[in-house]
Amino acid sequence: QVQLVESGGGLVQPGGSLRLSCAASGSFFSITAMGWYRQAPGNQRELVGLITRGGSTKYADSVKGRFTISRNNANNTVYLQMNSLKPEDTAVYYCNAGYTRQLLTSRFSEAWGQGTQVTVSS
Repeated sequence: QVQLVESGGGLVQPGGSLRLSCAASGSFFSITAMGWYRQAPGNQRELVGLITRGGSTKYADSVKGRFTISRNNANNTVYLQMNSLKPEDTAVYYCNAGYTRQLLTSRFSEAWGQGTQVTVSS
């Protein structure tokens, strides 16, 4: 019942920055956490980070200190600010919604959005 639309990806040089957005619609957004995931070619989808209903965040070790998740409940949008990008950050980025435990254990209840491509290359 939650629709998710990711945007903001693109081509950026190493060391550059991008900000991704995830616009959510539906009644679950205001009471659930939101997670960002990514999938690179040949790799499994992995959790990048999440933000809880109350604003607490958790990040994968690979992005900690470089990526920041925030949310604006007024417009039902979650953001992923990506700084100091590396080629290994290249992937399709997705968001999903649910309770924190669900997101950490990949027990997704909502359908995936279309994702947004992030390419870090010279």
